[in-house]
Amino acid sequence: MSPSRLHGVIAAAATPLVPDHSIDTERLIAHCRRLLQRGCDGINLLGTTGEATSFSVQQRLRAMQAVAGSGLPLGQFMVGTGAAALEDAVTLTAAAHDLGFAGALLLPPFYYKGIDPESLVAYVAAVIQRVGRRDLRLYLYHFPQLTGVPYVLEAVVRLRTTYPEQVLGLKDSSGDIAFSAELARRLDGFDVFPSSEAALEQASEKRFAGCISATTNVTSPLAGAGWRAGDAAERARLIGDATAIRTALAALPLIAAVKWALGDIDRDPGWNRLCPPLRPLGADEAIKLRDALGRTQYASLVR
Repeated sequence: MSPSRLHGVIAAAATPLVPDHSIDTERLIAHCRRLLQRGCDGINLLGTTGEATSFSVQQRLRAMQAVAGSGLPLGQFMVGTGAAALEDAVTLTAAAHDLGFAGALLLPPFYYKGIDPESLVAYVAAVIQRVGRRDLRLYLYHFPQLTGVPYVLEAVVRLRTTYPEQVLGLKDSSGDIAFSAELARRLDGFDVFPSSEAALEQASEKRFAGCISATTNVTSPLAGAGWRAGDAAERARLIGDATAIRTALAALPLIAAVKWALGDIDRDPGWNRLCPPLRPLGADEAIKLRDALGRTQYASLVR
């Protein structure tokens, strides 16, 4: 029997680091377990928020292997497998499948710009063909602000049409809800995940599968409860509370802000390690963030 499809509130998990800036797999496993306990339906491991492109292929594989051997429910995990080099993307995507994760989340090749839709389709086709698993479960990762290479509508439609059993959905980090909604409308059964908790309130109307968000590392109790709320007013309140926290976090460098908040919630300053060239929040930024969060329901999340 094939695994169930990913849906709902999915956290783009932050990656805890040890002092030499390598991945602290023990704390990563504990963080993922806690996210699932605190309202998340799934985890996006080693994505942008997880600083994946700052790590080598071997570092990423070791983290994937550690999580796969942890006893966590891999049917609730997708793994970021994008890389600038085709062979690296193939290696990581094959490993995500073979280790038992529910999906691989594939960035486009992000060094060369001006990639036309036909060439982008050819690249993803090459990944699928070289991985060579008929039951591969692939999600496209659309983040043009960082990659400079968008998964334009034409390319997504062609990939879904050509590989309907392998290309299952898309994470849309562009912030363009109209683009997300058009994909969900055009492609029946294609799972579209915007990147903000705010999209959860429109999920039923626009046929979104949920959201995959950096800030659900922090907001998961509110976002998860909002996603599952039967009462419309309660759903709107909870999602609104989560979105207000997201807005405060996103006013500063987002990965650093999320890690600062995790350190505050967990009482663990080790969360403030980021892999260079990223840096933690400065003292003034941390004060600004704490003040902004004080005007939200953030205090309810601090243990």
